Amino acid sequence: MWTKAHRAKQAGPERRSQRYPTDLTDTEWILIEPWLPRPAKRGWRRSVDLREVLNAIRYLARTGCGWRMLPKDFLPWQTVYWWFRRLVRRLLFRTIHDLALMLDREIKAGRSVRPLRSWTARR
Repeated sequence: MWTKAHRAKQAGPERRSQRYPTDLTDTEWILIEPWLPRPAKRGWRRSVDLREVLNAIRYLARTGCGWRMLPKDFLPWQTVYWWFRRLVRRLLFRTIHDLALMLDREIKAGRSVRPLRSWTARR
């Protein structure tokens, strides 16, 4: 029988800070969160934190490891893969990638990332 102690043990420690360099920052999460699917109003409540799913996907993309080699710090690889496929089917990955890239460029450049006219276009 599952008790609160069992659930707490299985849930693991609460996440308080970044564990890996690939984890989403708070600023990135604020930009990306509105684009993610909302939980259903009826039926089962979502038990998965989508931020953790995206952190795992970013880790996989950066390290190049296989799904089954995902570290135990993350959600089970099957859960991450299921959400990855769902996001890809909804074409949300391109949007998330563009938002993260725009934010990264703004931070590094210290200015807006609106496209500039190219030098060849001014001729």
